[in-house]
Amino acid sequence: MIEKIHNYIFSEEFKRKVERVFVTLSIVTFVLHLTLILLNQFGIINFPDNKLLNNPIVAIYTPFSFILVYEVFLVVYYLPRSISQYIRKQYEIITLIIVRRIFKDIANIDLTSNWFQEKYDLQLTYDLLSTLVLFFIIFLFYYFNTKHKSIAKKIEKVDNLELFIKRKKTIAMLLFPVLIVLAVTSLGKWIYVELFSIDQVFFSIHDINELFFNEFFTVLIMADVLLLLISLYKTDKFHEILRNSGFIISTILIRLSFSAEGLLNNALIVTSVLYGFFMLLLNIYFEKVQVKYAKEVKIEEAESDEII
Repeated sequence: MIEKIHNYIFSEEFKRKVERVFVTLSIVTFVLHLTLILLNQFGIINFPDNKLLNNPIVAIYTPFSFILVYEVFLVVYYLPRSISQYIRKQYEIITLIIVRRIFKDIANIDLTSNWFQEKYDLQLTYDLLSTLVLFFIIFLFYYFNTKHKSIAKKIEKVDNLELFIKRKKTIAMLLFPVLIVLAVTSLGKWIYVELFSIDQVFFSIHDINELFFNEFFTVLIMADVLLLLISLYKTDKFHEILRNSGFIISTILIRLSFSAEGLLNNALIVTSVLYGFFMLLLNIYFEKVQVKYAKEVKIEEAESDEII
């Protein structure tokens, strides 16, 4: 029964259905947000202090939010297939979060000679540079990981691989309802806080990322730790354990970035993705050495066993 549910939820057919739903939501909410902005500007409705309703460019922020939620679904979707692909999706999400922030902050820029003294202008500069750097690192991550697959096939088949895949499927099945609950509660919380002015007096959400991605990346850290532990069923090789540990550290740095502002926020994000990439790269070259010098490695392992 559980296997059937998993096969349906993590099938290509279900992914396409979810994709169509989120594309439709993105289009509808974009038009709705744009309509509210125009109504606000013409004075038909009045939200003078709402930064999400003061410029038509900001309307792009809303569909991007739904695209991000879909990307979160893809993180869970790719988990049973490949850990490296699952991690890469996390990096893509944090990059898209920065892109979404650009669309929000670009409406608040002040085109003056004091560009590097204005808060929003500086943040826009940091974000533009960060997206370029992150896109390049993610490209390298994808390139080396894809290229490495041909090498990985040459490495001898590991024991307990099927058990490891089943454990990953279980984690993915547990993450899926958590994702739904977080998305629904976050949306409800945002509507409650933003639309009722009485509550805004006592409580305000300064960053919409606090609503969903804070909690989600915290859940991902726990999932990464579980992945590290169950990977011991598959292998006890030092380089693989260190790689998976490095991915956990990378996710923790992403989570910490939500608590930082300005340049520190961007620095933590770029550092986290760069750290994960170097962990992947070192793991790849470690395995290349194992393949190239397979006979020498076996002799060394045999000698070590004899000493023990």
